Amino acid sequence: MAGIEYKQRLDPQMVAVLEKQAQIQPDARKVHELEPDAARLQYSAGRSFWNADAPPVDEIVDTRVAGPVGDIPLRIYRPVDRRPLPALVYLHGGGWVVGNLDSHDKIMRRLALASGAAVVGVDYRLAPEHKFPVAFEECLAAVEQVRDAGAQWGLDGRRLALGGDSAGANLSVGVAVELQRRDPSLLAMLLLVYGVFGLRDSPSRRLYGERPDCLSNQNMDYYYGCYLRDASDWDDARFDVLAADLRGLPSSFIVAAGMDLLLDDSIAMQSLMESAGVDTHLEIYEGVLHGFLHYSRTLEASGKAIDAAAAAVRRAFEPRDAKAS
Repeated sequence: MAGIEYKQRLDPQMVAVLEKQAQIQPDARKVHELEPDAARLQYSAGRSFWNADAPPVDEIVDTRVAGPVGDIPLRIYRPVDRRPLPALVYLHGGGWVVGNLDSHDKIMRRLALASGAAVVGVDYRLAPEHKFPVAFEECLAAVEQVRDAGAQWGLDGRRLALGGDSAGANLSVGVAVELQRRDPSLLAMLLLVYGVFGLRDSPSRRLYGERPDCLSNQNMDYYYGCYLRDASDWDDARFDVLAADLRGLPSSFIVAAGMDLLLDDSIAMQSLMESAGVDTHLEIYEGVLHGFLHYSRTLEASGKAIDAAAAAVRRAFEPRDAKAS
C-alpha cells in the first residue's frame, strides 16, 4: 500500500518530537523486528525523556488487588489531600504488548492534577505471555475492586470514570460494555484516546499506516499476532468493540490524532455511539501522530488534549445541578 507524503502536514512541534526521539534512541528498531521483552525495554527507554518533567502530586500509592490469574498492580495518584475523591481508572496503551505504569506516569499525573480526581493506573498482564482475554478480565476485575475497596485508599467507589489510550481505550470500551450489564450506573464517563476499536482496514490505515516513524500497519499486525489467540478472537465483541452493544454506555470523550492510522476507528466509534444514544464528543488534533499525549515537553497539542480530557472528567463528576446550570 502506498502512503501519502505527510511531513509537510505535520505540526512543526511534532517534527521536533520526531527529531528528538531519533536523538534519544538513534539505534531504535521497529517494534515488529523485536522480541516482546526487547520491545518493552525500548519502549520504556523511549518514554523516559518525555516523563522526566512529570509534575508532583499530593500522594502516590502503589498497591495490588486480586485478579483472575494473580494480583494486579495498581498505582493511585491523588492530586489533593481530600477524601473521598472520585477516580478515573486508567488503562495504558502499548498494543497489549508494551507499556506499564511508568511509561504513562506523566499522563496520569497530569490528568489527576487537571481533573481534581484521583487516577488509578492498572498494570494489567501483557501479551504474548498472556493472550486475550486476560488483559480484559484483569481490567474488569480492577475496576470492580476499586468500586468495592476504594474507600481504603480514600476513593469514592461509586464515582468512577474509565479510560485509556490506544489498546487501553479498546480495553476501556470492552470493560464498560460488561459493566453496563453488571452494574449499569457505575461509570460516570469514558475517556478514549486514539483507540484501536476493531477496524481491519480504513482510509486512515491506507493513508498513514506505511510511515516508518510512528505506529504502522506492520506494528499493528505484530500486536494483533501477540494478543489474539486465533482467528475467532477477531470477532469477539470484547476485542472488536465496534461490534459490541454500546447502548447505555456513559458519556464518552474521544481524542484522536489527525495523522494516525487509527483515526477512523475513533470516527467510527463516535458514529456508532451516537447511533446507540450515547452522549459523545470527539476532538481531532490535526498534524500530530499516534501517541502524541506523551510529548507535552515539546508538543503544545499534547497539553491541550490532556487538559481537555481532564476537563471532561471533572465535568462528569460535578453534581447534576451544577451541570444543568
